[in-house]
Amino acid sequence: VRQGGRATYRNMGKRVTPPEAAELLKQGWRYIDVRSVQEFDAGHPLGALNVPLLHMQEGRMVGNADFQKVIEANFAKEEPLVVGCKMGGRSLQAATLMEAVGFTQVVDVRGGFAGERDPYGRVSVPGWVDSGLAVATAPALGSSYEELVVKAR
Repeated sequence: VRQGGRATYRNMGKRVTPPEAAELLKQGWRYIDVRSVQEFDAGHPLGALNVPLLHMQEGRMVGNADFQKVIEANFAKEEPLVVGCKMGGRSLQAATLMEAVGFTQVVDVRGGFAGERDPYGRVSVPGWVDSGLAVATAPALGSSYEELVVKAR
């Protein structure tokens, strides 16, 4: 849907590129980074909030049993949300889960933070970093997983 020359995404299952996601953030959408805390802390889109779909434990990724609870405690079901990860796989899964529990304005960032890769390791969809978009290395007040999980308790 186009409003005043700007794209507005209302259909479920929508995927956007990082530059399109950055435009949505300018319109008031919020960015949920579903990468692990360690990945988020190493660098994330400016203004992103961290709710990991998976946690890094003992050198491997394990499901975050509190993902849905933390999402529902911090975001309204009708709130416009952009969901991103490292390359686009986890965020697509997270966006699908969110839609299944009633979130109505969710878009997934194709290419994520580091870019989608082809089978040969080449970038097939540029990520947030490759697109030259603003990156932060310290979470803004209230955006770390440690702070967001408190609201779910």
